[in-house]
Amino acid sequence: MLDAFFQAFQLIFRLDIYLYVIVGLVVGMFVGAMPGLTTVLALAVLLPVTFKVEPMLGVPFLIGIVKGGIFGGSIPAVLVGIPGTGAAIATCIDGPPLTRKGYGRKGLEMALFASVTGDTIGSILTLSLIGLFALLVLLIGPPEVFAIIVFSLVLIASVSSESGLKGAIAAFFGLGLGFIGTDATTGATRMTFGLNALSGGIPLIPLIIGVFAIPEILMAVESKEPRFVTGKVSGATGERLHLREFMASWRTLLRSSMIGGWIGAVPGVGQVVAAFVGYSAAKRASSHPETYGKGELDGVAAPEAANNAVNGPAMVPLLTLGIPGDNTTAIMLGAFVAHGIRPGPQIFQEQGALMYALLIVMVLANLLFLAVGYLLLKPFAMAIQIKKAYLIPIIVILAFVGTLSTGDISDLGIMLAVGFFSYVLRKLGFDLAPLVIAFVLAEPLEYTLSQSLLYARGAVLGYFFLARPIAGVFLAATLIWVAWMSVRHRFRAPRPAEP
Repeated sequence: MLDAFFQAFQLIFRLDIYLYVIVGLVVGMFVGAMPGLTTVLALAVLLPVTFKVEPMLGVPFLIGIVKGGIFGGSIPAVLVGIPGTGAAIATCIDGPPLTRKGYGRKGLEMALFASVTGDTIGSILTLSLIGLFALLVLLIGPPEVFAIIVFSLVLIASVSSESGLKGAIAAFFGLGLGFIGTDATTGATRMTFGLNALSGGIPLIPLIIGVFAIPEILMAVESKEPRFVTGKVSGATGERLHLREFMASWRTLLRSSMIGGWIGAVPGVGQVVAAFVGYSAAKRASSHPETYGKGELDGVAAPEAANNAVNGPAMVPLLTLGIPGDNTTAIMLGAFVAHGIRPGPQIFQEQGALMYALLIVMVLANLLFLAVGYLLLKPFAMAIQIKKAYLIPIIVILAFVGTLSTGDISDLGIMLAVGFFSYVLRKLGFDLAPLVIAFVLAEPLEYTLSQSLLYARGAVLGYFFLARPIAGVFLAATLIWVAWMSVRHRFRAPRPAEP
C-alpha cells in the first residue's frame, strides 16, 4: 500500500491534469452560481467528455466541477439569499444580512476561504486514512458487502428526503431499472418488454442524463421568469476580508471541517446536513450567539467549511466498497466504470497508484480552487442574472450529444423516457438520489447475494447472522433502523396548539 502511495507521485506531475481541474472549477462555479442549475446537472451532461480521455484527466475534471459547484452555490446565497445549490441553504442565514450591511465582498471571500479550508482538511483526512480502511475492507467477503449495500440503501432512502417512504419507492424504482436486461447467473433476459434495446440493460449514461438533465430543463422552461435570479444584484462590493477576520474564525473552520469530514463518510447524509450541523455547532460554541442571523462572518464560515469537507470522505465508501453516498459520487462511479475500473475491496490492490494519485490531485486542486475562485468571484457574482434563453439551449445540446456519445441511437429514447419519468417524480416531491444510487448498486447487490446464497447452502439465516457476524450486525442494524423509522413519529413531541 505504501509503495502505491509513492508510485502515485509519478502520475501527478503533468500540466494537463491541472488544466482539466481549472476547466472543471470554472464550469462548476458557473452552474453553482445559477440557482436554477445544479452541480449534478453539469456532472451528468459533461460525464461523456471524460470517456474520451484517460482517468487521470477525466476524474480530476469532475472533481473540479464538484469543488467549484459547491462553492458557486454560496454566491447567490450571500448576495440575494437564494442558494445556488442545496449545500448553500444554511449560508442564506447570515450571507444576505452581511450584503445588506455593505459587506457582500467580505461574505463571499469568507465563503471562498472557508470552502477551500474545509475541502483541504477533508481531502487530507481521506488521503491519510483511506489506506487503513482499504486494508480492513479486504477482510470482508460477499456476505458482508451485500449486508453493507442493503444497510446503505436503506440509510440513503430514509435520510435523502423528508419522506422515508418516498425515498424507499425511488430506490425500488432504481433497483427495478438496474435489474432490466440479462440475468448474469442464468443468461435469461428479464423485464425487457420484448425490446432488443433493453436486452443489455439500461446504460448508465442515458439514465444519468435523463434523471438529472431532463427534469431541470423542463422545470426551467416551465418557469415564466426570464432569469434564474430576478431583482437588483449589488455584486461583490464593499471591503475585502482582512486576515485577522479570517483567523478569528479558525476554531469554527476546524470544527466544521471535522464535522463535514465525518458526515461525508456516511452514505446518504451529504452536504446539506453537514452545513446545518456545522452552523448549529458554531452558534452553540459562540460567546455571542445573538449575532447569528444578523450578518455574522462565522455564520458563513461554518456551513461553507462543513459542506465542502464532505467531498473527500465521500470517496471512502465509493472507492473501497463501491457504494456511492450521493448523486455526485454515483456519477463518479459511472466515470470509473466507463474506464473499466470497478471500485470495491480490491481497488487499492489492483489500481493503488492511480487511486492515490487521484486523491493527491484532489488535495492539490484546492490551490487552484483558491486562485480561480478569487479571480472569478466578481464576474460570477454579476453573471447570476444571465437570461435562461442563453443557457437552456446549450444544456439541451449537451444532453443529446452526451447521450449519442454511446454510439447507440436507441439510448436517446431511453434518456427521454427516463427523463420524463424523473420529471413526474420530481413534481410529486421525490428525491431522485435513491433512484440513481439503487440503480448503480443493483448489479453488485445481485452478485454478492448470489455468492452468499451459494456459500450458505440453504441455511441462510444461520449463515448471515452466526457464521458471518459482521454481515449479521449490518443486517440487524438495517432491521432496527427500518423499525425506528416506522415508529419514530409516535415519539415526537406534539406541536403546541395555535392560539
